[in-house]
Amino acid sequence: MTTAPISTAPAGPAARRRPAGRIALHACLIAVLLVMLYPLAWLLATSFKPADEVIASLKLLPSHFEWSNYSTALDGVNEVSVGRLLWNSLLIACGAVLGNVISCSLAAYAFARLRFKMRGPLFAFMIATIMLPHHAILIPQYIIFNQLGMVNTYWPMILPKFLATDAFFVFLIVQFMRGLPRELEEAARIDGCGPFRSFFSVILPLTRPALITTAIFTFIWTWNDFFTQLIYLFEPEKFTLTLALRSFVDASSQSAFGPMFAMSVFALLPIVLFFLAFQRFLVEGMASSGLKG
Repeated sequence: MTTAPISTAPAGPAARRRPAGRIALHACLIAVLLVMLYPLAWLLATSFKPADEVIASLKLLPSHFEWSNYSTALDGVNEVSVGRLLWNSLLIACGAVLGNVISCSLAAYAFARLRFKMRGPLFAFMIATIMLPHHAILIPQYIIFNQLGMVNTYWPMILPKFLATDAFFVFLIVQFMRGLPRELEEAARIDGCGPFRSFFSVILPLTRPALITTAIFTFIWTWNDFFTQLIYLFEPEKFTLTLALRSFVDASSQSAFGPMFAMSVFALLPIVLFFLAFQRFLVEGMASSGLKG
């Protein structure tokens, strides 16, 4: 039995260029990462700076750490503690997540798996609403909620989510459901399952990646929503962390930048934790919903 001789010739120029190319690629990616993370690092460092250094100094690190910024931020604004503000934000965000997951999944199941008249035109009309600016429907919505006596409550931010008004998430879940094999529903129908039983027992468990993607984006967008909350909420006891940041500056004659950035850290922390906990499902849902690049 003969064996092929082992080549001891030096590697060619192409092989020698591969490690150098990888090093250059990694260096570029690290540089881009540092640029993207710099605003977060600046926010965290500024939350420890004295008020006179926020604007006067360009250095990232403060000359001395002002721990009182966080104690002032914990006191809240307008005699409302940061714990109450955090609870208000969580209540609105979690209510919006629950509403979108339930209503958008039901609407998507109807468009993706059921057969009914005018399904195509209705789906096209639903997709067209994605291009409708939010500000164009804000005034009619405000008039409706004002006549219903829901202004200065959380219902205007939560109730529309239970009516499948976010067409983007309906479209996302529709794309995911269309990739599921119809043999599963046919087998369930043979076993005597109707449309609702097939949805809850067969389709809904398989749609988990798309539902988690919907929950993540809904939570982040609702948490960061400032304009809608500014329109509907008047009493400081019902303010969210987003509204409190604006009120923090207006509450005193001097601009308290340090405590304001400290409260910004409190407002950013839940989003980061929520994203880190479900990022694996986010990538899986986007890759399998027809939205990948």
